[in-house]
Amino acid sequence: MGKSDDMMRKVAIIGVALSVWFAGRAMAQQIVDVHCHNILPAYMEVLERHDAALEETFPLPEWSVEAHLAFMERAGIGCSVLSMPAPQPYFGDTEECRRIVRAYNEYCAELKKRYPGKFKFCAALPLPDVEAAIEEAVYALDTLGADGIKLATNSRGLYLGTEALDSLMEVLDKRNTVVIIHPHKPTPVNDGIIATAPLAVYEYPAETTRAVVNMISRNVLVRYPNIKMIVPHCGSFLPMAIPRMKAIHPAMQAKGFMGSIDWDGNLSRLYYDLAGGASSEIVKMMLTITSPDHILYGSDYPYMPDGVLLGNLQRMREQFIADKELSPYSERFFSENARNLFNK
Repeated sequence: MGKSDDMMRKVAIIGVALSVWFAGRAMAQQIVDVHCHNILPAYMEVLERHDAALEETFPLPEWSVEAHLAFMERAGIGCSVLSMPAPQPYFGDTEECRRIVRAYNEYCAELKKRYPGKFKFCAALPLPDVEAAIEEAVYALDTLGADGIKLATNSRGLYLGTEALDSLMEVLDKRNTVVIIHPHKPTPVNDGIIATAPLAVYEYPAETTRAVVNMISRNVLVRYPNIKMIVPHCGSFLPMAIPRMKAIHPAMQAKGFMGSIDWDGNLSRLYYDLAGGASSEIVKMMLTITSPDHILYGSDYPYMPDGVLLGNLQRMREQFIADKELSPYSERFFSENARNLFNK
């Protein structure tokens, strides 16, 4: 009788262990979405008050936590990393911008607590005021528990890579910060061109490439090596821009127009999301400038209808699994890489 009880206890323990293991495996396979946005009423109110609701040349979509959770359930997304959309809510009044940004960050922190494991967030900053941005970054990362920082390619003309942002980069570097880059309306911009082709059609990938090239040219990512940056929309034009830049750089350096560049050091700190509906061909282009562990899934929710995003996700998974070169990395792209990056 004693031996039987002991055996049953061992079986029960093994059963519990197997249940935990299978549950962990199931959780590990859930998708992590590193590129999605939440649009809050206070943010929309300030845009409308400044006649800026269409500043990015298309209307911002409606968002609710209930709708987002429903999309995540349908898509098999276990965790979404939220960030503030464009445009930057700065219209000449730093205090107004600080209030909107602080309200957004505190809302995201509360949402993260309310739905454990479902949401993370990259905090917004009240740029172009660099000192205010540093203060908010410290508060968001150290007090609110933000999982990273979202930086616009430019904040009212203040571009990533600009020397004026070095003090902010130093703060982020000390905190080993993950930074999500997102394109904003270029400054300046050709209004005639964007009237024909809205920003998302061409200018967004061009703008992202512009900002990253500016950082690489100043070795920002090498000088602040603990920052890891996520480049949106399948690397934008970087798979084409980097080879050209490398080819032309020696001549530019010889003429004194550019300094030395640590190519490997800069590129090793860049990660890339798949927002925009990547294909196998596009991912293989991305792999010419990065490694498989630096590619992450992003939906760009809620900027396209749920059905379109779900279709894009299904198509990507099918293509990657069917591709002999990409199939070994498919689950890394959709889950493991992001979990490793955010240390969760």
